[in-house]
Amino acid sequence: MTTTPDRPEGLSAYIAVTAAYWAFMLTDGALRMLVLLHFHTLGFSPVQLAYLFVLYEIAGIVTNLSAGWIAARFGLTSTLYAGLGLQIVALIALSQLDPAWGLSASVVFVMCVQGLSGVAKDLAKMSSKSAVKLLAPSEGDGLFRWVAILTGSKNTVKGLGFLVGAAALALVGFVPSVLGMAVVLACILLAIVLKMPAGLPAGRKEAKFREVFSKDPNVNWLSTARVFLFGARDVWFVVGIPIYFYAVLSDGSIEGNRAAFFTIGTFMAIWVILYGAVQASAPRLLGAKRRPLADLIGVAPFWSGVLSIVPFALAALVFVVGDPAPWLTLTIVAGLLAFGAVFALNSALHSYLILAFTRGERVTMDVGFYYMANAAGRLIGTLLSGLSYQIGGLAACLAIAGTMLALASLSSRRLRLA
Repeated sequence: MTTTPDRPEGLSAYIAVTAAYWAFMLTDGALRMLVLLHFHTLGFSPVQLAYLFVLYEIAGIVTNLSAGWIAARFGLTSTLYAGLGLQIVALIALSQLDPAWGLSASVVFVMCVQGLSGVAKDLAKMSSKSAVKLLAPSEGDGLFRWVAILTGSKNTVKGLGFLVGAAALALVGFVPSVLGMAVVLACILLAIVLKMPAGLPAGRKEAKFREVFSKDPNVNWLSTARVFLFGARDVWFVVGIPIYFYAVLSDGSIEGNRAAFFTIGTFMAIWVILYGAVQASAPRLLGAKRRPLADLIGVAPFWSGVLSIVPFALAALVFVVGDPAPWLTLTIVAGLLAFGAVFALNSALHSYLILAFTRGERVTMDVGFYYMANAAGRLIGTLLSGLSYQIGGLAACLAIAGTMLALASLSSRRLRLA
């Protein structure tokens, strides 16, 4: 099903899906910052902090493989509601963490809750992205514009979530923050269930799980590039840069910790908001309206290659300078903001290409497989983030990011116009 401008139910369904996705991603960003900073102050090492997010990413791999089939069989609204509902359960469960538990018990418990949140995130993401393919206008750059708006605005909201999470931790503490988010998300879920318009498919009972695995080389090579692209981001984003900034900014006092929390949360928020803004503008920045699909396929490896220059340059600078200095910190901030802008172009282009390559009857399957690759990249990046920071500091995180982006560029070169 492809909607057109004279089909207002398509636009209404798109707005409802986008609103639900916004609500989810606000809590997702806030929860990540809450967990990272709260457990860092409890004395968790960089590797232990990375462990907290491992099951979250593993759950994403499994969920995306199965979610495409579930949505094809039971409908996109079912998987969207399930994602929101599971996030509420995860938030309530996390509020039950007992400070008296030992380190091992706390790590295992938070890993499991984060795993549930990972399932929720990827159910919501797959549902929202697949809906765009089915609802977007087919004329001109309509598909690119709609997916860019959804993805860009989502990342802007998630960036605000980072700031909300850091501020809530500093002002009201961990448990009130997660319970408050659970209540807000429950209200939004109820409103979405009551007001969701028609426009999304109900599913087909004959859908087979084996259909999830694509035979299209473009889908497979683009998914490979996605693994390296998001691994390159998370290798410094998840653990490396927050812990580096905390070491530079905090003096160990309560006030010093609060100031560091706000500063780290603000940087993470600005980075993701910038990323989202550029992503939403990607069709215009890339001239998609006047360029055929073949041209957009051709620029994918170029932008990955350009992006790799930034982390390589920053890694060399951090390694040569050694001890942190104010000018170095400002240079890192500026460099990572530039990374975010170019990364957004890459991510938006990939998100468009997967929808351009897939067919309407396979959209949930191919999108699920593609975001399984996305989750695999995040998992690799998360593991490498804690490990590389513990071994070689921020310079190691950034050097690995540059290497992964070079591999993303090589993978993108295999894309062809069918």
